[in-house]
Amino acid sequence: MLDDVYLIKFGGSAIGGKADLDRLSGEIAGLIRDGAKIVIVHGGGPDISAELQKKGIVPVKVSGLRITDDATLEVAENVLKRINADVVESLRNADVMAIGIPGYFVTECVKKAPIHVTDEEGDAMVDLQNVGEVRSVDIETIEDMLRDGVTLVIYPIGADSDMKHLNINADTMAAGIAAGIGCREMIQITDVPGIMLDMNDPSSKQDMLTLKEVDELISDGVIFGGMIPKVDACRNALNAGVAKVRMVDGKDPRSIVSDVMRSVEHGTTITK
Repeated sequence: MLDDVYLIKFGGSAIGGKADLDRLSGEIAGLIRDGAKIVIVHGGGPDISAELQKKGIVPVKVSGLRITDDATLEVAENVLKRINADVVESLRNADVMAIGIPGYFVTECVKKAPIHVTDEEGDAMVDLQNVGEVRSVDIETIEDMLRDGVTLVIYPIGADSDMKHLNINADTMAAGIAAGIGCREMIQITDVPGIMLDMNDPSSKQDMLTLKEVDELISDGVIFGGMIPKVDACRNALNAGVAKVRMVDGKDPRSIVSDVMRSVEHGTTITK
């Protein structure tokens, strides 16, 4: 395993446009100069939904996962490729040797089994169609590229053993890769400063939490609504073997990720 490997994951709503992306790229360049090796996994849900609506395709999600028929998969893949190219361009402009790849270059995935859903009409098993999950990670290829000074920028389109393309939840892709490469830390870039006891009081942000403490905050109603999926993404990474996950704000004007190697309590760090 390599030392000082960090996986950075962000979604479509966490980076607020080109200025934030360029600032993040500059910070990543600084981390690399300090000795870090970086793998990036990004999503693009809002952009995918917007493009689907332009084409008259109604986005459908079940339990937070997008039902992905062939037409939806084509749109998702095209949008993610475009986002990936923008991220790579921004990093290269910051003098980072970045290469953009689909997830199927470094993972093998399998089609996700139908999921059980209960609603007012009763129980049902729903086939998500072209949706997959990570089965294995090509650790050797990733490590070889990191040793060569390459920063990988991965978009979450996977493929099964027959190279049938599959839409993979970005958090699932990130957690699988982070655990596979034994990264020092996974940084989950979100649109909030971290976990706060009072959403109206920034001073209530928690620097460190365990999953047990997170569960207590959910039970008490302190963590609720849109924060729960973000916390669940951190939980998935920890359960997959990542040592710690840091949740930070992608729109923070001071820094996004540059404090991680300086032991500065930035955002909220979650451990098992």
